[in-house]
Amino acid sequence: MTVTAEQFTEMSTKIQQVREEIGRFIVGQEEAVEFSLYAILSDGHALLEGLPGLGKTMLIRTIAEVLDLSFSRIQFTPDLMPSDITGTSLLERDSAGRQQFTFREGPIFSQMVLADEINRATPKTQSALLEAMGEKTVTVLGDTKKMARPFFVLATQNPIEMEGTYPLPEAQMDRFICKIKIPSPTRDQMAEIVRRTTGSQEIQLVKMMDATELIAAQQLAKEVLIADDILMVAVDIIQQTDPSRTDLEDIKRFVQYGSGPRGLQSLIRTAKARALADGRYHVSIGDLKYVAKPVLRHRMLMNYEGEAESADIDGLIGLVLDAAGRGNSR
Repeated sequence: MTVTAEQFTEMSTKIQQVREEIGRFIVGQEEAVEFSLYAILSDGHALLEGLPGLGKTMLIRTIAEVLDLSFSRIQFTPDLMPSDITGTSLLERDSAGRQQFTFREGPIFSQMVLADEINRATPKTQSALLEAMGEKTVTVLGDTKKMARPFFVLATQNPIEMEGTYPLPEAQMDRFICKIKIPSPTRDQMAEIVRRTTGSQEIQLVKMMDATELIAAQQLAKEVLIADDILMVAVDIIQQTDPSRTDLEDIKRFVQYGSGPRGLQSLIRTAKARALADGRYHVSIGDLKYVAKPVLRHRMLMNYEGEAESADIDGLIGLVLDAAGRGNSR
């Protein structure tokens, strides 16, 4: 595929228009909007974590509306079953009186799926998303069905310390290209939220993209170049998270397992999405370091000491970024 600088510039402008349109309704949360779009441009899935009532669900619904994508919401609860997500085959009688199995699609068959409070469901139900997120297919009773294109899961979760939550399986956590933290709004943002949501005036969002344009943007993101020396910096970042490969004492002390090849792939894909959003056709070291914390914070597993001392994962990633490229991984 041959692309020009003008195509990157035009797509960057379109992405900026999408962000501005989302910002007409969503107050603050610039980083959450930014990284949700990076995940979508990377053809990946995003996990948003924050306390209840911070607007996570509204943010995802707004993104789906501005991108003109079919949308479904799954409220995860302890009694939710896998078939409630994927759908099921029912034995029905046709007009001729013959009985046959008919598949009834579940809410997973949408272009954008909101998995709301995903960590309130049991691990068995959470794992029902694994095939859809990883392979973009769903298998029911041996019959494999493809998902719509494009397909994204944007999931929300409450902090794991809250009552009635289950930790996500490591395999499912790794399926998310990034983990986005939703901070509490500032004093001014709180006031603006009330103005926009309690008055009589309703904000009508404009659809700034459609599925075809979004698929084209994803393809353009793949065409963003990354030089070999920048790639090796990315490799260094990943290896510095591994306690068996780094000389960083805090990583050795607090981390049990670091990131791996899928983390490296996610780091590169997200950095390319950021470059595209900025209208550039090459990845910089700044791109890698800017996206590293959301990409890696759910891929570093703390050991017992790290958990006991509540080690700051973002702080550890900061140490990794400072050390990357200096040649002290092995």
